[in-house]
Amino acid sequence: MKVVLIGTVASSFLGFRSDLIKKLLDQGYRVFAFTSEYSDSELKKIEKLGVIPVTYSLNRGGFNPFADIIATYHLSRKIKEIEPCLVFSYFSKPVIFGTLAAKLAKVPRIVGMLEGLGYTFTEQPGGLNKKTQLIKKIQVFLYKIALPQLDQLIFLNPDDPKDLLQQYGIKVKKVEVLGGIGLNLENYKYSENFNSDISFIFVARLLAEKGVHDYIRAAKIVKSKYHNIKFTVLGAIDKSALGSLKEEELKDLIQTNIIEYPGYVNNVADWIEQASVFVLPSYYREGVPRSTQEAMAMGRPVITTDVPGCRETVVDGINGFLVPKWNPNALAEKMIYFIEHPEKISIMGAESHKIAVEKFDAEKVNQRLMKILGL
Repeated sequence: MKVVLIGTVASSFLGFRSDLIKKLLDQGYRVFAFTSEYSDSELKKIEKLGVIPVTYSLNRGGFNPFADIIATYHLSRKIKEIEPCLVFSYFSKPVIFGTLAAKLAKVPRIVGMLEGLGYTFTEQPGGLNKKTQLIKKIQVFLYKIALPQLDQLIFLNPDDPKDLLQQYGIKVKKVEVLGGIGLNLENYKYSENFNSDISFIFVARLLAEKGVHDYIRAAKIVKSKYHNIKFTVLGAIDKSALGSLKEEELKDLIQTNIIEYPGYVNNVADWIEQASVFVLPSYYREGVPRSTQEAMAMGRPVITTDVPGCRETVVDGINGFLVPKWNPNALAEKMIYFIEHPEKISIMGAESHKIAVEKFDAEKVNQRLMKILGL
């Protein structure tokens, strides 16, 4: 009764898998958490969950075929020593190389989960550059080798299987759409703390793909008409990413009172509670954005883009609005709607909460996931 979970960063086990892990442990399984990016303190926290952490090597960025072949062989040896009844991988490279390693180790059941298609499948306003196009071709080639080896492949939204499997003719034995990995609703309680001062909040890494530039452009449009509206931004700058918000830009936006930026916070729920409307103008190939689920659970209406993953969170006009990607004017228009119809905030927020309880409750999601995993 041993189960191997293969991810990359150790923090993902702590932040996003702890409810699933608890369910597995409650049912008597021994759980092994494979991580390739970790600190000693994170490994200790994983142990405290009642899980056995196992470290392995995998270059998360880039493709070095020789290094990846060697890493896959070593990974298969570690899996074979454990002799699990199931290997469950998530994220792109673990699904590719974890699946191949599990097949080499003759594991009886192998399941993968792709939580969105990621950067290489994200449309860019100016098209994909040559390097990204090459990486995408390699990734699709590797998917064609690995995905047919799975007993089951899980996606979070219904667009991803069409845009990956159908478009590239990849055969998979069985496909499931989970609809979001879910969250513990106890940590994101419904709140009617609606201030009379209407405000908007953006929670994501400060990347172009996550829509931070469109959020800021929309904020400027709104502020030209309604000067006192507050726009909060929560998230980290990624200095290595193309199109990331720059520190100088951020300082200027704070000084000119366009946005409020508290820096790194570990109490995101408190900030969502203080805001009126959650905004995520992402065009990244999300699975189903977790930050949006959190805001919905807390009873906040949502303005987001009509793109795969994001569109799974909003019934347009019921719990918020869907807007076209790359369109700050449409975004500003919907923000102004809430400013001019403040009574809609609590009404649409209540609908968000209903959807979150129905679709994103970790207890329900994990029950379904356990069934898909065959446990």
